[in-house]
Parts: sequence; structure tokens; C-alpha cells
Amino acid sequence: MTAFKNRLNKIFDRLTSEELLSNSGLGNEIGFYIFDYPSEYELEIREHIQFILRQLPKRKPDIRFKHINLFELVLQYLKDRKLLDRVLDIESKKGNEELLKSLKGPLDSKKIANEFIKKVPPEENDLVLVSGVGSVYPMLRSHNLLNNLHHLMEDTPLVMFYPGVFTGQGLRLFGKLKETNYYRAFQLVE
Repeated sequence: MTAFKNRLNKIFDRLTSEELLSNSGLGNEIGFYIFDYPSEYELEIREHIQFILRQLPKRKPDIRFKHINLFELVLQYLKDRKLLDRVLDIESKKGNEELLKSLKGPLDSKKIANEFIKKVPPEENDLVLVSGVGSVYPMLRSHNLLNNLHHLMEDTPLVMFYPGVFTGQGLRLFGKLKETNYYRAFQLVE
């Protein structure tokens, strides 16, 4: 817990650093960052994100930023397309396996990436924070979303709070699922 708290305490300074906000020192890579954490600390992360959202405007009054909870984004997307009731009906009558099959098309990572950009236009933001990764699994895989956001986010830094392990080469959700290759992000803090 102490190591986790030490990492939490480094987040705010890192988010407000000129290096992160200007994408300096990335060697022409896009400014995607991962803050990985053990999934049992999910509630602490949620609280800390709320702290960050309150403190960012105080520390950097001119910063333009948004927070996206992926689960809420997906729910709203399904509601807007009048699919949510149908999806819930499929789940109750046919189960989770059929639900996931029925969501494959509507929740394609490219479609969700485009919806993400509508909610968070890169040219209107200096920083984007992303949470809700564990809640939206298995409907949406974070590495697929990140891959589809690369060419859309332009120079806007994106920080994903990830309940699992990021090795620098791949992501392992909840620290248990099979690692998926994803090497185009940086560790937010050590």
C-alpha cells in the first residue's frame, strides 16, 4: 500500500508538468501514458481522480482538460443509438455470451474511438484523463481503443488509469488476463 500511495502522490505533479503537457522528450511518439495499479485499489483511484479533477484548475487555471469514464461513454453511446434496452433484453434472455456477440458491431473500437473524439476534441483540450477500463471489459478492450485513438488525438496527451499491469510492452488487465501487446505508451510514474 505504501508503494501505491507514493505513486499516487506523484501523479498530480506529473500531470501538470510542462514536459507531459508539451509532449517533450518522447522521440516523436504520441503522448499516451498509463498509470497501472492493482485492481483492488480501484476505489482509491476513483477518489484520487476526483481529487485531480478538483485540483487541476486550481494549479493550472488555463488548462483545458476532460475526464472520460469509458463505461459511461459506452452506456451513453448505446442509449444515444437506442440500443441499450435491446442489449439489456438480450443479456437477460440469452446471457452474457450472446450479449457480447451482439455488441461486437456497435462497440467496434474504431466507432468508440470516433465517439471518444466527439466528446473530447483534441484541439480543444490540453490533457485527457481516461478511467473505467475495468468496468467496460469485456465489451471494449483498452489496447484496441488506444490503437484507434493514435491518429485521432494529435498532440494532446492522454493518461489512462489502468487496473492491471503495464510492462512497457503490453497490458495485462487485472494483472491476470493474457497480456496484449501495446508498446506505444509510457509509464506515467514509476
